[in-house]
Amino acid sequence: MTDSAAFRRQFPALHRVVHLASCSWPPRSAAVAAALGAMLRLQDHGRAWEHFEREADQARALFATLIGARKDQVALVPNVSVGVYQVASGLVWWERPRILATPADFPGVGHVWQAQAPRGAQVVYANSTDRAPTVNDYITALDEQTGLVSVPAATYRDGARLPVARIVQAAHAAGAAVLVDACQAVGVEPVDVTEWGCDFLVANASKYLCGQPGLAFLYARDAADLPRLPRLTGWQAQTRPWDPLLDYRPDARRLETGTPALGAVFAANAGMRLIQALDLVDVRRHVCALLAYARNRLTEQGERICTPCDVERRGAHLAVLDADPEALAAWLAARGINVAPRRNVVRLAMHYFTTKSDVDALCAALPRYRIAHPHSRAVPEPSEV
Repeated sequence: MTDSAAFRRQFPALHRVVHLASCSWPPRSAAVAAALGAMLRLQDHGRAWEHFEREADQARALFATLIGARKDQVALVPNVSVGVYQVASGLVWWERPRILATPADFPGVGHVWQAQAPRGAQVVYANSTDRAPTVNDYITALDEQTGLVSVPAATYRDGARLPVARIVQAAHAAGAAVLVDACQAVGVEPVDVTEWGCDFLVANASKYLCGQPGLAFLYARDAADLPRLPRLTGWQAQTRPWDPLLDYRPDARRLETGTPALGAVFAANAGMRLIQALDLVDVRRHVCALLAYARNRLTEQGERICTPCDVERRGAHLAVLDADPEALAAWLAARGINVAPRRNVVRLAMHYFTTKSDVDALCAALPRYRIAHPHSRAVPEPSEV
């Protein structure tokens, strides 16, 4: 297994840049750069397409291994929103019309759910704020009208980690299917769809998987069980792709569409191979230790954090409240510190390559910004989490 120091050496820029933004985008790795170069060179090869197809198949296999699934349960989609739509379009809403979601869902997921209203779907929320709901929130909101439950493994803004398996168990007991958004979990902690028991899972190839934008993965425990065939489709979804008539594949690939973004596929495989070489239990332990260290230091400096205090309820980033997070992120970037702003927070993401020195650099810079921008703290106090 690769240790944290060896993992860090895979990212050349980290000797000069502090990267605390993996919840949004990863730093460039030497492996991804090499993979993209290999893809470009293959374009001159007489049988390039065969190589491209093998690479796409490898992406399905690598992701399946990372989440404890079979390759035939994984589809390649352009992004998470398309993956969510493929699930939504395959369901019927007249018998159980409710989609149980939360305001803490990533908006690109929630937008798809709301767009199903013309088909009869009704979005209801397990809680009334954008803070992470509890298991009891989901249980209370579940009823015989609930057809699907949408669960973020960790929330995109606050980095709150949810007890997915318990929510899935409650949903299934009520007769509802479950889709998990694992974008903020896969690559930085162990994920096992068998243990979770979820029906669907989506995640993108960038963020903690260290790939590039342009590719996402959709896990379907049994795609053939969806009541409706996909309405958005393409040649990659067909058993006989050169036949003009529809002939959907029997597995998760029936949820695919057209040609995937090949650069993103090559990059995804390079990133996932880096992750595959890690002990994800140790990665989670490393991340939790850094989160505790960062939280203590930042709290002592007077920063307000809306990520849960309980280590088991934290994902892989801290959310620091700020009146103008875009301005703070730009100021830090000019000083070689990458963070990820969202709404009224700046997110500080930890990965296996992150060190205490990275956290120290951020903690040394923030007070200088606060002195120069005294109104930057003018945001509402966070509620207790």
